Amino acid sequence: MISFNKSYFLAAVILFIVEILIALYVHDRIVRPYIGDFLVVILLYCFVRAFIEANAVKVAVGVLIFAYLIEFLQYLDLIAFLGLQKSRLANIVLGNYFEWIDIVAYTLGIVTVIIFESVREYKRKRLYST
Repeated sequence: MISFNKSYFLAAVILFIVEILIALYVHDRIVRPYIGDFLVVILLYCFVRAFIEANAVKVAVGVLIFAYLIEFLQYLDLIAFLGLQKSRLANIVLGNYFEWIDIVAYTLGIVTVIIFESVREYKRKRLYST
Protein backbone atom coordinates (compact mmCIF):
# COMPACT_ATOMS: atom_id res chain seq x y z
CA MET A 1 0.00 0.00 0.00
CA ILE A 2 1.32 3.43 -0.90
CA SER A 3 1.61 5.86 1.97
CA PHE A 4 4.08 8.37 3.35
CA ASN A 5 6.04 7.70 6.52
CA LYS A 6 7.93 10.75 7.81
CA SER A 7 10.19 8.72 10.11
CA TYR A 8 11.50 6.45 7.36
CA PHE A 9 11.84 9.42 5.00
CA LEU A 10 13.86 11.37 7.57
CA ALA A 11 16.08 8.33 8.17
CA ALA A 12 16.61 7.99 4.40
CA VAL A 13 17.54 11.68 4.07
CA ILE A 14 19.99 11.46 6.98
CA LEU A 15 21.57 8.31 5.58
CA PHE A 16 21.77 9.93 2.13
CA ILE A 17 23.64 12.89 3.61
CA VAL A 18 25.98 10.53 5.46
CA GLU A 19 26.63 8.62 2.22
CA ILE A 20 27.41 11.88 0.38
CA LEU A 21 29.79 12.96 3.15
CA ILE A 22 31.51 9.58 3.05
CA ALA A 23 31.86 9.79 -0.75
CA LEU A 24 33.24 13.33 -0.67
CA TYR A 25 35.46 13.32 2.40
CA VAL A 26 36.40 9.80 3.44
CA HIS A 27 39.14 8.17 1.41
CA ASP A 28 40.14 5.20 3.51
CA ARG A 29 40.01 1.44 3.12
CA ILE A 30 37.24 0.67 5.60
CA VAL A 31 34.56 3.34 6.00
CA ARG A 32 34.11 4.35 2.36
CA PRO A 33 34.05 0.90 0.78
CA TYR A 34 32.47 -1.22 3.51
CA ILE A 35 30.52 1.01 5.89
CA GLY A 36 29.18 2.86 2.85
CA ASP A 37 27.91 -0.42 1.37
CA PHE A 38 26.48 -1.45 4.74
CA LEU A 39 24.61 1.86 5.02
CA VAL A 40 23.41 2.08 1.42
CA VAL A 41 21.06 -0.89 1.77
CA ILE A 42 19.65 0.60 4.96
CA LEU A 43 19.18 3.88 3.07
CA LEU A 44 17.35 2.10 0.26
CA TYR A 45 15.20 0.19 2.74
CA CYS A 46 14.21 3.40 4.54
CA PHE A 47 13.47 5.12 1.25
CA VAL A 48 11.18 2.32 0.10
CA ARG A 49 9.44 2.16 3.50
CA ALA A 50 8.94 5.94 3.39
CA PHE A 51 6.51 5.44 0.49
CA ILE A 52 5.33 1.84 0.71
CA GLU A 53 3.68 0.26 3.71
CA ALA A 54 4.64 -3.39 3.45
CA ASN A 55 6.06 -6.29 5.40
CA ALA A 56 9.50 -5.28 6.69
CA VAL A 57 11.17 -8.58 5.82
CA LYS A 58 9.77 -8.59 2.28
CA VAL A 59 10.98 -5.04 1.66
CA ALA A 60 14.37 -5.86 3.18
CA VAL A 61 14.79 -8.96 1.01
CA GLY A 62 13.73 -6.97 -2.05
CA VAL A 63 16.35 -4.31 -1.31
CA LEU A 64 18.97 -7.01 -0.77
CA ILE A 65 18.16 -8.65 -4.10
CA PHE A 66 18.40 -5.22 -5.78
CA ALA A 67 21.83 -4.65 -4.18
CA TYR A 68 22.99 -8.09 -5.31
CA LEU A 69 21.77 -7.27 -8.82
CA ILE A 70 23.80 -4.05 -8.90
CA GLU A 71 26.86 -5.95 -7.71
CA PHE A 72 26.30 -8.60 -10.40
CA LEU A 73 26.11 -5.84 -13.02
CA GLN A 74 29.48 -4.65 -11.74
CA TYR A 75 30.78 -8.17 -12.26
CA LEU A 76 29.53 -7.98 -15.86
CA ASP A 77 31.26 -4.56 -16.20
CA LEU A 78 28.01 -2.87 -17.24
CA ILE A 79 29.57 0.61 -17.15
CA ALA A 80 32.13 -0.36 -19.79
CA PHE A 81 29.46 -2.12 -21.84
CA LEU A 82 27.39 1.08 -21.85
CA GLY A 83 30.45 3.23 -22.56
CA LEU A 84 30.07 5.19 -19.33
CA GLN A 85 33.57 4.68 -17.91
CA LYS A 86 34.17 8.46 -17.81
CA SER A 87 30.83 9.27 -16.20
CA ARG A 88 31.44 10.13 -12.56
CA LEU A 89 27.72 9.76 -11.77
CA ALA A 90 27.50 6.30 -13.36
CA ASN A 91 30.59 5.19 -11.47
CA ILE A 92 29.20 6.45 -8.16
CA VAL A 93 25.70 5.03 -8.63
CA LEU A 94 26.57 1.69 -10.21
CA GLY A 95 30.05 1.23 -8.78
CA ASN A 96 33.08 -0.06 -10.58
CA TYR A 97 34.23 -3.40 -9.30
CA PHE A 98 32.59 -6.58 -8.13
CA GLU A 99 33.78 -7.66 -4.70
CA TRP A 100 32.47 -10.47 -2.54
CA ILE A 101 33.00 -8.32 0.56
CA ASP A 102 30.36 -5.93 -0.82
CA ILE A 103 27.88 -8.81 -0.83
CA VAL A 104 28.77 -9.41 2.83
CA ALA A 105 28.32 -5.70 3.67
CA TYR A 106 24.90 -5.59 1.94
CA THR A 107 23.83 -8.76 3.74
CA LEU A 108 24.94 -7.46 7.14
CA GLY A 109 23.13 -4.18 6.49
CA ILE A 110 19.88 -5.98 5.74
CA VAL A 111 20.32 -8.35 8.70
CA THR A 112 20.68 -5.22 10.85
CA VAL A 113 17.45 -3.82 9.38
CA ILE A 114 15.56 -7.06 10.04
CA ILE A 115 16.84 -7.24 13.63
CA PHE A 116 15.97 -3.59 14.23
CA GLU A 117 12.48 -4.00 12.78
CA SER A 118 11.89 -7.23 14.72
CA VAL A 119 12.88 -5.60 18.02
CA ARG A 120 10.75 -2.56 17.20
CA GLU A 121 7.74 -4.72 16.39
CA TYR A 122 8.23 -6.81 19.54
CA LYS A 123 8.33 -3.68 21.69
CA ARG A 124 5.26 -2.25 19.95
CA LYS A 125 3.26 -5.44 20.50
CA ARG A 126 4.39 -5.67 24.09
CA LEU A 127 3.43 -2.05 24.74
CA TYR A 128 -0.06 -2.45 23.29
CA SER A 129 -0.75 -5.88 24.78
CA THR A 130 -0.47 -4.72 28.39
